[in-house]
Amino acid sequence: MSAVDHSRRFAPRPVRAHRMHLAWSDPRLRNLVWQIVIVGVVVAVAWFLISNTMRNLEARHVATGFAFLGRVAGIPLSETLLPYDPAVNTYGRALLVGVLNTLKVATIGIVLATILGTLIGIARLSRNWLLSHLAAAYVELMRDIPVLLQLLFWYLLLQNLPGPRQALHIGNMVFLSNRGIRFVLPAWQPAYAWAAAAFGIGLVVTLVWNRIAHHRQDATGVKPPVWPLALALLVGAPLAVWAAFGAPFVLDYPALKGFNFQGGGSVSPEYGALLTGLVIYTAAYIAENVRAGIQSVPSGQAEAAAALGLHRGMVLRLVTLPQALRVIIPPLTSDFLNLTKNSSLAVAIGFPDIVAVANTTLNQTGQAIEGIAIIMAVYLTISLSISAFMNWYNAHIALVER
Repeated sequence: MSAVDHSRRFAPRPVRAHRMHLAWSDPRLRNLVWQIVIVGVVVAVAWFLISNTMRNLEARHVATGFAFLGRVAGIPLSETLLPYDPAVNTYGRALLVGVLNTLKVATIGIVLATILGTLIGIARLSRNWLLSHLAAAYVELMRDIPVLLQLLFWYLLLQNLPGPRQALHIGNMVFLSNRGIRFVLPAWQPAYAWAAAAFGIGLVVTLVWNRIAHHRQDATGVKPPVWPLALALLVGAPLAVWAAFGAPFVLDYPALKGFNFQGGGSVSPEYGALLTGLVIYTAAYIAENVRAGIQSVPSGQAEAAAALGLHRGMVLRLVTLPQALRVIIPPLTSDFLNLTKNSSLAVAIGFPDIVAVANTTLNQTGQAIEGIAIIMAVYLTISLSISAFMNWYNAHIALVER
């Protein structure tokens, strides 16, 4: 071997290549590089799709943009939470009405489905043979029937009720007909708004005092009582405010006038069918989550609580359910999201949610891309809000090692 070959063989690596090898071996650098590459690919694909879409729309002379939101809508809506006149109000206001209707379904549906699902999940674990098997049959039956079919069933059922003149009724309090449900309501008084404000302030103060009480318990081992203050602020203060305004209380009874009822509160057949179907369907899934969460708690916990003299209801409320929540909350979040997204099926039974209003809007204006984008943005915002709250609550109740 010559001296030149020998020197080449045993020569050290170039310093620059060695440094690059060491840098690439750092997992943080590799992760950063791959993230930049992936983001770049996503941006490039998005730019290509957007630019290609804009070119095609321009070639077909299709107008783009959201200027149509300021034009008069002319869309009649059967249910509105805001004052709405199709001959005056714009597409933007019509879409806002659709968003509020979607939120009305999702919010009330989540609350009712959670209550019903929790009760059925507990019933599945009951020692009563009939009750547990009825709950199991409910879960299996409702989960196996498509939600759209359930919505159509409830809608057709409400549509086949007697007319207003032959309405089913409970005294003069509740009337059930093919025009919906009419029920008695207290007539609105200004005192109610002030009482509600007092309740809200009392709720905030109670939550703050409850947190202070927990900190004192951690520091001293003794927790100051919370319920007397809560009772005074949440019940006593609103009643005192209501009494200070003269304690007005007038009931607004529904009355048959012409071809329909007037006065009182009302639930339309479309909203009633949609809410009933979504609640009954989603509650079956929530019940299984509750059952699984309760069964995940070691049986020794309940046995120890029973040995202290707690009856079964207190054991479930104070020992089992608080621990089961850590298993229940993650899948419960998915159930809430599914109920919210399933509310888009309202278009099948004529309820004016955001999907129904946006579909009518894009059919009238031809702004299909903008209409679909609005629907996606609304559901994405609602879903992310629900996920953020549930993730916060899940972290709030998580066990923390000290």
